[in-house]
Amino acid sequence: MEFAKELVKHGEQKFGSDHPATAFYINRLAGLYGAQGCYAEAEPLFKRALAIWEKAHGPDHLSVGENLSDLAGLYFDQGRYPEAKPLYERALAIREKALEPDDLRVALSLNNLGELYRVQGRYAEAESLHKRALAIREKGSWPDNPRAAHSLHNLVLVYRAQGRYAEAEPLLIRALAIWKKSLGDDLLYEAMSLENYAGLLRETGRGAEAAKMEARAKAIRAKRAKENPAK
Repeated sequence: MEFAKELVKHGEQKFGSDHPATAFYINRLAGLYGAQGCYAEAEPLFKRALAIWEKAHGPDHLSVGENLSDLAGLYFDQGRYPEAKPLYERALAIREKALEPDDLRVALSLNNLGELYRVQGRYAEAESLHKRALAIREKGSWPDNPRAAHSLHNLVLVYRAQGRYAEAEPLLIRALAIWKKSLGDDLLYEAMSLENYAGLLRETGRGAEAAKMEARAKAIRAKRAKENPAK
């Protein structure tokens, strides 16, 4: 954190307080505060970086879209969904205008907005966005990649919330297979997917199967905690 603060000072001294390079350092510092749950400290920094980039590059620059997405994520983490929504929407619009339709940054914005709609119970809109994100992430020579698994996982959450278990289960199975194939065993992503699967199994009356999934997820998390005690 102190190093990030020093970088901001360095940027201000070398480039000036309103230079895009300084905004980059400010945004990084804001991200560190946000990751630590220091939202009150992060918010004004994100806003300051946003103002610098808008002034320097205009309202439709990709740097502006990135900052909007970061600030929206900060609001999302705090449950400030009405404030996050227009920022996520604007970030998506900027990326769709500036980038190719199948750019992964477009998929990320679709995913973010889809998750916002999901937690608000706007399932039809969330499903549409997550399917679009999945299609982008599946495209190309490496369709079975972790990003696709994330989209599958998020679609499962949408389906589970609506009781659409028959549609959700094959997606969970595929997400698990992707994570194991692409990233190996004993990963926290796998644990998350196993916990999601266990929830679905319990909701469909398959408690014995759910218990096995939960035990596996617990073992993975315990192993990872032992290997990385500070995390």
